[in-house]
Amino acid sequence: MLTHEENDLLCRVEGSAPMGQLMRRHWVPACLSEEVAEPDGAPLKVRLLGEDLVVFRDTDGRLGVLDEHCPHRRASLALGRNEECGLRCLYHGWKVDVDGNVLEMASEPAESGLVQKVKHKAYPVHEAGGFVWTYMGPPGEMPAFEPPAFAPMPEAKVSIVKIHVAANWAQILEGQIDSAHSSSLHSSDMVPARVDRAKATESTWLRPSTDKAPRLQAQQTSYGFRYAAIRRPIANAATHDYVRITVYIAPFTALIPPNNAYNVATVLAPTDDTNTVFYFIAWSERDGIDQEAWRKFNGAQPGIDLHADFTNLRTRTNNYLQDRQAMKLGNFTGIHGIPNQDIAMWETMGPIADRPRERLGAQILVAQR
Repeated sequence: MLTHEENDLLCRVEGSAPMGQLMRRHWVPACLSEEVAEPDGAPLKVRLLGEDLVVFRDTDGRLGVLDEHCPHRRASLALGRNEECGLRCLYHGWKVDVDGNVLEMASEPAESGLVQKVKHKAYPVHEAGGFVWTYMGPPGEMPAFEPPAFAPMPEAKVSIVKIHVAANWAQILEGQIDSAHSSSLHSSDMVPARVDRAKATESTWLRPSTDKAPRLQAQQTSYGFRYAAIRRPIANAATHDYVRITVYIAPFTALIPPNNAYNVATVLAPTDDTNTVFYFIAWSERDGIDQEAWRKFNGAQPGIDLHADFTNLRTRTNNYLQDRQAMKLGNFTGIHGIPNQDIAMWETMGPIADRPRERLGAQILVAQR
């Protein structure tokens, strides 16, 4: 169990919090490319690590990630006009480009020279794997951008679920790297079956085991760690093991054990101390699964399961639309969609999990180097 001080150190990401400062030294997903696909389209309001930002694609297709608030009177640039390679604030007509240069000050006399003296906060941007990424740390420490693990090459097929979650990033990450919970929480979607390996159908994932208490073996790596969850298989239980390997890439990426049709990954973007954007990703170097089918499979279609801004229709207030009749008929949770089942657990743990009050299990972890 963690102390209150250790829990704060792990969870807090706003301002000068050490974990937030660590994350700022990595490329962080700001939004989906689809959300700012149109040149001169509507700017997108984004909050990352407790900071309010605006993301936009300019006339020439260049992406910008700026401080949301105009440098003049701090009105929101998310309401601004996206035109002629810059965002123009509605209040006094100041215009800022993707690099934070103030191009025009409609309210200022030309002879004031103020336009040459003002620089707006702008962060570096890179687009890859269906995401807009930004670097928010010290410029001198910016690492070279590397392709994300779920899109190692530009032609990789990537399908993405996005959902805003009212919970701290750490309890979400813990769920992503916890293989044991899948045998209970997701048991109606990850169904035991006599198959030779994990497989995917249109409605379920099949796994060759009924074992709910895996043995764990972990290995530290230069990027984080990976571990094997070892279960008894349905077939040949006396001589074989069923092994699922989960990879954690610090600070907020996980590679989930794949199936026969596609690989699975998760990425987190901490909004602030108590909110997170969760991305659930299917990817493949071949056919994989298309975006709408992936979102439908996970109960995460905008306009059906989610609002247009990717906030969830299933909330703590409505018990995540849990269907008790479905539970009586055999569905374990009564909650549709693997991510929604997870979100119900993460959010009901509280905005920041009270880890000093946890009673952890006796799982045996064998560490290797």
